[in-house]
Amino acid sequence: MADRNIHPYLTEPDHLVLRNLFQDVDQNRPTTCADREDLPSAETTKVKPSESANLVDHDRAAIDHLKALNDPNSPEFQPTVFVTWDDKDIYPTLNHYLVRPYAKIASRIVRHPTDVVFLTHILLYFSVNVPSALWLYYSFSYLHGIAHVAFTFWCTGSFTLMMHNHIHNGGVLSKNWYWLDVSFPYVLEPLMGHTWDSYYYHHVKHHHVEGNGPDDLSSTIRYQRDDVFHFLHYVGRFLFFIWLDLPLYFLRKNKVKLALSSACSEMASLFFMLYITVFVNTRAAIFTLIIPFVLLRLGLMIGNWGQHALVDEIEPDSDFRTSITLIDVPSNRFCFNDGYHTAHHLNPRRHWREQPVHFLEAKEAYRQGRALVFHNIDYLMMTFKLLQKDYLHLANCLVPIGDQITMSKQELADMLRTKTRKFSEQEIQAKFKTSSAFATKQKSAAGNLNTIASTCKAKFFAQKIPVDGHHAKNQ
Repeated sequence: MADRNIHPYLTEPDHLVLRNLFQDVDQNRPTTCADREDLPSAETTKVKPSESANLVDHDRAAIDHLKALNDPNSPEFQPTVFVTWDDKDIYPTLNHYLVRPYAKIASRIVRHPTDVVFLTHILLYFSVNVPSALWLYYSFSYLHGIAHVAFTFWCTGSFTLMMHNHIHNGGVLSKNWYWLDVSFPYVLEPLMGHTWDSYYYHHVKHHHVEGNGPDDLSSTIRYQRDDVFHFLHYVGRFLFFIWLDLPLYFLRKNKVKLALSSACSEMASLFFMLYITVFVNTRAAIFTLIIPFVLLRLGLMIGNWGQHALVDEIEPDSDFRTSITLIDVPSNRFCFNDGYHTAHHLNPRRHWREQPVHFLEAKEAYRQGRALVFHNIDYLMMTFKLLQKDYLHLANCLVPIGDQITMSKQELADMLRTKTRKFSEQEIQAKFKTSSAFATKQKSAAGNLNTIASTCKAKFFAQKIPVDGHHAKNQ
């Protein structure tokens, strides 16, 4: 049985979703439509009229409330202005005379009235991170440098997931502010650890195309996903070789323009950092560019491992069974519902505020798909607990749905353990519906990489795991 501790700092939508799921557990209700035999697919998760009629009362009440929170015409509508505080947390006088007037103006600048928080963050980074970085180049001190890195690291998750929305939907601001929408990433990305446009090429044009499948450079399926050495190989390969792996991937897919674009953007960013470090101010560059870059890339891979470590051994190409859903504070409050990762893979362009609505509306599809839902654990801790092989802790964080409701804690832990097993090449060819020629392509690519960096890989990566590893999918 899952731990019933509901974190008080969860967002209101997460509170609604989690209470709804616990109500299902209390009612011992594996399904809402026991007579249905059709298994929903990843492409058919919208609620049909016949399914809507089957929604039980507490489902319908929760969905109606979530929709009202997102509807600008509803009296219950609440735009997201800050990630740290909700409307109810702000002192009434301050809220009435400052926050709400600001939100009213900002709602005309952002693309969606719910997304005032994106303008808030853009203003925050330009008013704090940019001046702080410039001052370090003018008058460097280690105390300031450490404080700058700490604040940047604190903001990195929110910035990255704001950019996640930006790259999937072609921006976050209204058309009248197009000039700012297309320009602010080029100023802020290097300061927040990103290289120019690489997130777009890797995540949108690659990871979401492949979906953690065999051709995905950030795929976890060739790794034993509770093994520390496999994890280090996974992170190391991305950290040192993604600059080459991604263009080669696009070339193998006959996407020459994307190969050139991704290579040029990555190389331009790396040479920019190198130039600033060598010829402008070495110490300032280390604290404003190099450290954020390394920390972000480590965070991306640690997080992606947690997102895609639990892969179904029977149907590993199902979006329901190759990613997970988290109902937690870091992922959803500070990172714009990034915890609803399965929902995101089902529809990468779905608005982030709609993810909880979709989850409850498609709850039957998640049950039938045997999806995994957790609470009170984020992706970084998910990775850490997997590497500890602490499956009982993960079982305690699991919110059981469907047939999982009748399983004991030990049975849940044993079930989760089966989801981390490394797939052999024979299993990959049999279970994935992608090109059967993949293995041949990978051997060729591995040969190219080994020719370029055989000495380095022999030193750092003694593990004999097929060369493969990074992140991205189609809009």
